[in-house]
Amino acid sequence: MSPAQTVLAAELAANEASEHRPLIITLFALFVLATLGITVWAGRQTKDAADFYAGGRSFSAFQNGLAVSGDYMSAASFLGIAGAIALFGYDGFLYSIGFLVAWLVALLLVAEPLRNSGRYTMGDVLAYRMRQRPVRTAAGTSTIIVSIFYLLAQMAGAGILVSLLLGITSDAGKILIVALVGILMIVYVSIGGMKGTTWVQMVKAVLLIGGTILITFLVLLKFDFNISDLLGTAAEKSGHGAAFLEPGLQYGATGTTKLDFISLGIALVLGTAGLPHILIRFYTVPNAKAARKSVNWAIGIIGAFYLMTIALGFGAAALVGPKEITESNPAGNTAAPLLALHVGGVDSAWGAILLATISAVAFATILAVVAGLTLASSSSFAHDIYANVIRKGQATEKEEMRAARWSTVLIGVVSIALGALARDLNVAGLVALAFAVAASANLPTILYSLFWKRFTTQGALWSIYGGLIVAVGLVLFSPVVSGDPKAMFPDVDFAWFPLKNPGIISIPFGFLMGWLGTVLSKEKPDEAKYAELEVRSLTGTGAH
Repeated sequence: MSPAQTVLAAELAANEASEHRPLIITLFALFVLATLGITVWAGRQTKDAADFYAGGRSFSAFQNGLAVSGDYMSAASFLGIAGAIALFGYDGFLYSIGFLVAWLVALLLVAEPLRNSGRYTMGDVLAYRMRQRPVRTAAGTSTIIVSIFYLLAQMAGAGILVSLLLGITSDAGKILIVALVGILMIVYVSIGGMKGTTWVQMVKAVLLIGGTILITFLVLLKFDFNISDLLGTAAEKSGHGAAFLEPGLQYGATGTTKLDFISLGIALVLGTAGLPHILIRFYTVPNAKAARKSVNWAIGIIGAFYLMTIALGFGAAALVGPKEITESNPAGNTAAPLLALHVGGVDSAWGAILLATISAVAFATILAVVAGLTLASSSSFAHDIYANVIRKGQATEKEEMRAARWSTVLIGVVSIALGALARDLNVAGLVALAFAVAASANLPTILYSLFWKRFTTQGALWSIYGGLIVAVGLVLFSPVVSGDPKAMFPDVDFAWFPLKNPGIISIPFGFLMGWLGTVLSKEKPDEAKYAELEVRSLTGTGAH
């Protein structure tokens, strides 16, 4: 099958695509209109900062659990992981395991204490017992950078997905799609705030789980519900034989790739507890008990989803084949939509309907997650940097919310520009980078602040900036950015760091700098404030 035939699985046999394109566009338009309607409705109920940043703390544990899972199951989960499994088998499935295990860290260490200690952002927790202006500046900077890394993956996924569906092959067309997604996310956050974003995420979670269950059922039906047959066919069609079902296909060839795997695993497991758009979700529930329950709901929903990625990934390998997937998109991001087409029938209307439906669900996934990420960034800028650093706590709620809306526009523009450059990278890999930066800069500071009495402002600053600079610096000089055919800039080579994920270096460095900054600090920690924070974080007494 030639490359020209395989964009949109032979562009739905070339003529098939244009026949069913009105259906595809209609489904996309319906979802966008429905979510815009939700956003406008929620915007009318957003009266103050608590509504904009935390949805008025009015969501139940189940609703927030659904929204958290909607926020977490991103384009990387649906498109990137399915593609990684379809191309690399067992090694691709490691993404699913890492993303799922990460939730246990978030539940055990962060969810409840963070909900009790903060108000709207991570900066609130750090500023409780440290000097306000420097730690809020650091927390805001880190939040924005981590969110932009994560946004890159969603933007890249959007460009790939919509251009596949609409038969767009030109770079200008793909960049236009990325810009459209950016404009939509700016509208969602500016108008709806946290209430609108939460409802969009809940709707998206239901659609994504429903679509995944349907495709999983149809894949298993093809193999008479015999998983062994599914795996055997996938291994055979992959061209790698038994090695497809064993560790090492992607990460076992050399010592460097094995080290890359360890680095990836550390970043995935520790990164969730430091992701800003996940952390702010805990503030939308009325109390700590609801925060804990919402994480339990999220673990159940997310766990079920990641189990089903086995059927998505191995099903794509068995029924679509790696050749067709890579010709459609070299990083494998189109595996799930192409699988939907194949289980429905490549030349049938049912196949086209399934393709359109699953792709609309994936698009919903992207829009919901980019809204959550943009909200986390704009909240941190407005609440931490503008209100508490620039205006020194003198800003009114109205001014703060105006700053949040303007920062949403700015972050959207930056994300569109970077997303256009990252459109050909595997979205699961891009998200893993965001996890590494979050685990390097945010997690050490949060854990030290909550659980170490001696921790000081200098320790917090060294930890955040140290982890951030090393993680981002190593990424810039890694094969993700240059020196590789699949890099962001494939035609130049300034990569001297051999690993694609910096976690193995940057995460321990973040913890080390937090410790070193504290022990070298002349500042005496406020033990009374720590005692207050400890009681508040563990019991919820005095929490907002």
